[in-house]
Amino acid sequence: MAGILDQYGRPIKKSSLGKPVAGPTLAGVRPVISGHPAEGLTPRRLSHIHRAAAEGDPLAYFELAEDIEERDLHYLGVLSTRKRQVAQLPITVTPASDDAEHKKHAELVQSWIDDEILQAALFDMLDAIGKGFSVMEIDWRYHMGHLCPRELIYRPQRWFMFDRNDGETVLLREGVAGEELAPHLFVTHRHKSKSGLTLRSGLARVASWAWMYKAFTLKDWAIFCQNFGMPIRIGRYGPNASEEEKDVLWRAVSNIAGDCAAIVPKDMLLEFVEVDAKTTSSELYEKRADWMDRQVSKAVLGQTTTTDAISGGHAVSQEHRLVQEDIERSDASVVSATVNKQIVPNLVAFNFGPQDRYPKVRIGRPDEVPLGEFSEAFSKLGPLGVTAPASYMRARLGIPEPKDDDELVGGRAAAPLLEGAETTAKHAASFRRFVRARMSREEEDGLVERMARRLEEDAAGALAGLAEEIRAELEAASDLRDAAERLARLQLSPEELADATGRGMALAHLAGQAALIDDLDRRR
Repeated sequence: MAGILDQYGRPIKKSSLGKPVAGPTLAGVRPVISGHPAEGLTPRRLSHIHRAAAEGDPLAYFELAEDIEERDLHYLGVLSTRKRQVAQLPITVTPASDDAEHKKHAELVQSWIDDEILQAALFDMLDAIGKGFSVMEIDWRYHMGHLCPRELIYRPQRWFMFDRNDGETVLLREGVAGEELAPHLFVTHRHKSKSGLTLRSGLARVASWAWMYKAFTLKDWAIFCQNFGMPIRIGRYGPNASEEEKDVLWRAVSNIAGDCAAIVPKDMLLEFVEVDAKTTSSELYEKRADWMDRQVSKAVLGQTTTTDAISGGHAVSQEHRLVQEDIERSDASVVSATVNKQIVPNLVAFNFGPQDRYPKVRIGRPDEVPLGEFSEAFSKLGPLGVTAPASYMRARLGIPEPKDDDELVGGRAAAPLLEGAETTAKHAASFRRFVRARMSREEEDGLVERMARRLEEDAAGALAGLAEEIRAELEAASDLRDAAERLARLQLSPEELADATGRGMALAHLAGQAALIDDLDRRR
């Protein structure tokens, strides 16, 4: 390819493709080793970290966000749940139109997605949920005659900064002012949990406060368990004990277990004031830690039932599950927008040139009615006249077309017999009379008259002597709507009338076929 253009038609140097530009530096501003600001964190220090990030120095904040994920099991669990829920969703591609060229573009994108490169990168892209944004560097390669991404490489947020002029443009940490990111080499995914600047929209900003207070609680709980979770050892020595004997006694009590030990003279009184209701006191720490965890669950997952067993039964869990599905659809929609804006245009433009329209990638579950509801609805609508191609039904239900040598299970049931022996006998007699009329080549006018009489007999129960009145109403009607309203006022039996009409239509169909055969015979 002589010249490669991006989605905007700008020329791109081939040397810039496949060459990483945002890797770590040993002694530069992008070190592999990270700081740990969570150690000894206090409210004052945390406030300072947040303020510095908002003013354009987010390094400590990004290190803290990563620290919290490594230190808090609950935060790591709920955040990973939310990311993995989207990372395993199906990915589909829709052409820009039915044009043959647009279909070629979609086939290229689908072929690349089938290599599961995007699927493998979704988890890292969704790291933006916690930190507000994520950056993936694209490693381009020639494959099967096309230029496409070989890998989307995750780059830590602490290797980037924001432009101080607008607070939104992401820059690579390089030098003092930073370096602008080439759009064909990077995917910058923004995933805001609140409106405002990207740097202040990540969940880690809120979760850091809950984690700090929970850490204080866990520390107090550990001290409480150490002081009251095991017996205190007291060693007593006599008045004539030497210093050497006292040392021996001290080593004895201190080496038994823990730090709660002491030695006192036998004549000395040492009183320990114990906390009443130790169990209740210990539950205080547990409840406070659990409360913090539930707040984090609400912030990350929008609910608590999927992470904590609470009262409320099946109905509550169903409602909370719907909330989780709403968040899943929203997350998938945001990621799809990033892919369609920053990956697909370059992928198509590099191979087919800049286009006015590009294929659309969709990440998410198909919006389909559950199979049980679909089957039940169609079983009710089918008898009312609703039809659908068999191929559509098989596709919705996931039932493949059987092959010639397949063993078949199921199939269309035989048509149900008319209810009642008397009704069956009447129709059999009618059919025999019809056959005799066919064999004797009865004139068509006579056959029509006989069918009319038969229909009148069948409908006698439904019309109940109202034939003339029905005729008058139909002749007086101005249109079909007026005729329907007039017939409705007569309060006819809809079941009997429908049954009689159906039989009449069947007889008319057979009569028409017989007349056609007679006409062909006469022409011969």
